[in-house]
Amino acid sequence: MNLNRTLLALLLAFSLLSLGFGAAPLTLREVIAGLFGVGNEPQQLIIQQIRLPRVVLAWLVGAALGAAGAALQGLLRNPLAEPGLLGISASAGFGAVLALYFGATTLSLWLLPTVAMGFALLATALLYALTRVGSTNLTLILAGVALSALAGALTSLALNLAPNPADLQDIVLWLLGSISDRSFDDVRLCAPFVIIGLALLFSTAPALDVLALGEDEARTLGVDVVQIRGLIIIGAALAVGATVAVSGTIGFVGLVVPHVLRRFVAYRPGQLLLPSALGGAVLVLAADVTVRLIDTPKELMLGVVTALLGAPFFLALVLRSRRDLL
Repeated sequence: MNLNRTLLALLLAFSLLSLGFGAAPLTLREVIAGLFGVGNEPQQLIIQQIRLPRVVLAWLVGAALGAAGAALQGLLRNPLAEPGLLGISASAGFGAVLALYFGATTLSLWLLPTVAMGFALLATALLYALTRVGSTNLTLILAGVALSALAGALTSLALNLAPNPADLQDIVLWLLGSISDRSFDDVRLCAPFVIIGLALLFSTAPALDVLALGEDEARTLGVDVVQIRGLIIIGAALAVGATVAVSGTIGFVGLVVPHVLRRFVAYRPGQLLLPSALGGAVLVLAADVTVRLIDTPKELMLGVVTALLGAPFFLALVLRSRRDLL
């Protein structure tokens, strides 16, 4: 079966599972009836106002992170590139924390994603500038660690100076990453930027396949490397910054998904973008369902679960890369 069709089928299955699972379990028939606005009114409200926004937001967050990770790996020709690992998500998170700290959302809801995307754009551009000439995997990772550490330190400073405990708790919980208790207002807030960002990333697919040969070879074959670089930087910043603005920091999706799917597209960076977007949505939805399945006094945060899944995967990847060098 075609890879994209398989991923779409998985996405549909997890979406229906997510819509039916919760404190008030619903059957498949009740879920479908609620989606079409027929049947029991309380069930319609549960589906349309509580669970459906959560599912749609999972699609957006997963697609943004998966596609951004695949595009950055193709641009930098480095399998370890990922928005969270390279400090892009942390930088966007710091921007969003600044907007929350200074009460920018009271002026306009659009200021939150705007500031988050601005910091994501700055981090992505800085990373590329630091690693574009004579860089190695180690250079990239160290630059990402430095950006993450700086963004984390500045975020901690904002938390330390938070005016009251209530604001502190809200910011900390938001930073852990979650798509629960979200509404269609959050979806409408981030969806336009995610869609534009994904469109920019997908537009670079043919050039990414050529760029895999190297920048000099790509220029010889007519690829405008500067333009492709700009499209990926802006696309990743828009997509990641917008999702961080509504869901907080959710890491490792952009690292894990491209690595799992790369072999199925014959290791072609351009062909990996769409499957990575679909696979990212599947992974975020699956993690969100897992969060609700685990019986804990308080629901686990989604960012915690993806980190628990992604950190061992990253460690295994590093160990495998080390064996290949020996």
